Amino acid sequence: MAPSIAAPGGMDHIALIGNFLPRKCGLATFTTDTYNALKQRFPDLKVDVYAMDDRPGLHAYPPAVTHSIPQNDRAAYSEAARRIAESGAKALWVQHEYGIYGGAAGDYLLALLDRVTVPVIVTLHTILEKPSADERRVMDALLRRAARVIVMADKGREILTRVHGVDPRKLVMIPHGVPNRAYVEPAAMKGRFGWADRDVILTFGLLAPNKGIETMIEALPAVVGAHPRALYVVLGATHPHLVEHEGEAYRDRLKALAGDRGVADNVVFVDAFVEHEELLDYLQAADLYVTPYSNPAQITSGTLSYAVGMGKVVISTPYVHASEILADDHGVLVPFGDSGAFAREINRLLGDATARHSLAGRAYAHGRSMLWPRLAERAMAEVADAVAALPHRIPRTNELAPLKPTIAAVERMSDATGMLQHSIFSIPDRRHGYCIDDNARALILMHRIDELDETTRDKWTSVYAAFLQHAWNPDTRRFRNFMNFDRSWCEDEGSEDSNGRAIWALGVTAREARARKHRDWAIALFDATAGIALELGSPRARAFAMLGAAAMLDVYPGHPLARDILTRFGGELVELLHEARRPEWQWFEIVLAYDNARLPEAMIRAGQTLERPDLLQVGLETLDWIVARQTSPEGRFRAVGTESFHRPYADPLPFDQQPLEAQATIDACIAAHEVTGDERWAAEAMKAYRWYLGVNDLDLPLASGADGGCFDGLMPHGLNQNQGAESILALQLASCAISRLSLRPPVVAEGRAVA
Repeated sequence: MAPSIAAPGGMDHIALIGNFLPRKCGLATFTTDTYNALKQRFPDLKVDVYAMDDRPGLHAYPPAVTHSIPQNDRAAYSEAARRIAESGAKALWVQHEYGIYGGAAGDYLLALLDRVTVPVIVTLHTILEKPSADERRVMDALLRRAARVIVMADKGREILTRVHGVDPRKLVMIPHGVPNRAYVEPAAMKGRFGWADRDVILTFGLLAPNKGIETMIEALPAVVGAHPRALYVVLGATHPHLVEHEGEAYRDRLKALAGDRGVADNVVFVDAFVEHEELLDYLQAADLYVTPYSNPAQITSGTLSYAVGMGKVVISTPYVHASEILADDHGVLVPFGDSGAFAREINRLLGDATARHSLAGRAYAHGRSMLWPRLAERAMAEVADAVAALPHRIPRTNELAPLKPTIAAVERMSDATGMLQHSIFSIPDRRHGYCIDDNARALILMHRIDELDETTRDKWTSVYAAFLQHAWNPDTRRFRNFMNFDRSWCEDEGSEDSNGRAIWALGVTAREARARKHRDWAIALFDATAGIALELGSPRARAFAMLGAAAMLDVYPGHPLARDILTRFGGELVELLHEARRPEWQWFEIVLAYDNARLPEAMIRAGQTLERPDLLQVGLETLDWIVARQTSPEGRFRAVGTESFHRPYADPLPFDQQPLEAQATIDACIAAHEVTGDERWAAEAMKAYRWYLGVNDLDLPLASGADGGCFDGLMPHGLNQNQGAESILALQLASCAISRLSLRPPVVAEGRAVA
């Protein structure tokens, strides 16, 4: 056994994902052997194993398994990412094989990789020359995310660069590991299996049609004719997935074939998933090892590697891995499906002890370069290099000047119909059309951006207002939300939240529109539609409607419907708070979701407008609570990540962070500052604003520059490079709010305000 050493680069903790014993498959064996090799070679290295689980609850995993991931439960991948992030692991090593991860071509794995910040190292166990569309999509994404890609055959590097365009500098070839056992003559091991007087030919692995066992059975009559004591041992359980579909029908067909060819007495089927040490005993008892596989593209074979490591004389078809590992006279290659060639080479080697012993010696010597400790050392060197290559993050100072508001990016995303929802990078994506949510926000922006040519303001105000007007469906008495690019509506009525936002935009337009004609239009449509607010049940939809009602009351203090909305919903939000509240949970719901700060903002505006200290107090207390949960240990703003949504009474997760959350927090803190005069709230608003400028968990600015764009989110590994309407509008509305905050004189709280 190789002596233990310290892991390179000071690496002390990694996460490892793959199948794991006692799950019965080759990848489980590989991952388990990898784990054992790492622990034996680097005893101080902490290795967290995340086992992919095809039958949740049925595998009795050992203590080495930190956590199991149900294969077909997409949410479980995000949960595993959270565990990895919280564990302190410095890198993630993924064993990749098609079929072990859920989703189309295993794309659930991407949900996990998108949510970890550490470098990802991937070992590819299958590399396809002609991947399907889904296989290509998933592999391309996997390769983009990987800092290093390990292949086990040189052909793998060639395929990845040619088919997937991978940068060759991130590719490394590390042979499949093999155990370290002293070489012994087969005769010394045969007795324990009752084969003392037999010439043993062995095939090992889970039994499945692609293993080519039929080719060997067809070759046996010629072999038995020359060597009557020849025995072909087929070692391995039937593949579990095959058993699920047809039981042992395939094994029975092979037995029947042996009977038909008159060699039933020369074939033994050992139907077992043998343990590691027993497998090595079987290998050492064999005179010859054969792999008659039928798939030319097979790029990895653990069984072949183990056979070479044990010094076996190997006869194989020329699939990729065999062609490379048996090159330079380390084994014998015969054509695919050629039973005659197998019979010829088997007879030659069984009849020539000198040639057989010479070939066994060369194979054993070759296997010394593939021992598991060598794999562990080389892999950990790549892990350490990937971690060392991480760019050094320079924390951004808090002293960053606010951006000047601009509608450049808003115009880029807009046409004569309205503002398009999504983009691909900065280019509008017409496939997803428009929505009332974004056009309502865009309408509000037209009133709040100061330095804007009035002709331009009039043009776009009319466009966004026309979208809201057309969205109103008098038949259902609801606003529609989604519109296709061809201007056809996707539904008769939109979500409650989209209806609440429409009412909000109408109230703000009635109060803030620069032109009287737009204010008159907004008042009329508010009066015609805002009654639907009283039928809304979603807390956020109610909060949006409350903000619209508060704006309307600023213009018309006696407006009965607006006052009714504020009074009724203010009381109902207080009731929700009482129902959900716990000592550590001062919130309106038992979960966190999106646009969280709009709830306390609505309560603050309701308390201010109605002169209700009780509502104001609730707004300030809940804002204080949510702001605390949106602050990182370093004191930076940290938006509640989308992975946090709908987790009862759970602390928020950091990713994915969305621009909408920062804008909502800015508006709520400015509202608190207005009514209390407490400069702490102005500071909290600025903290949330600097998140856009790069004072965040990744020190990356989301504002894209003078063009007014904003990236769609802060992901664990970087920015979401798309720039959709919601993100652009969040930044511009936030910039308008901060600009106005900086122009305000110090606030002296009135007696009705509650600090």
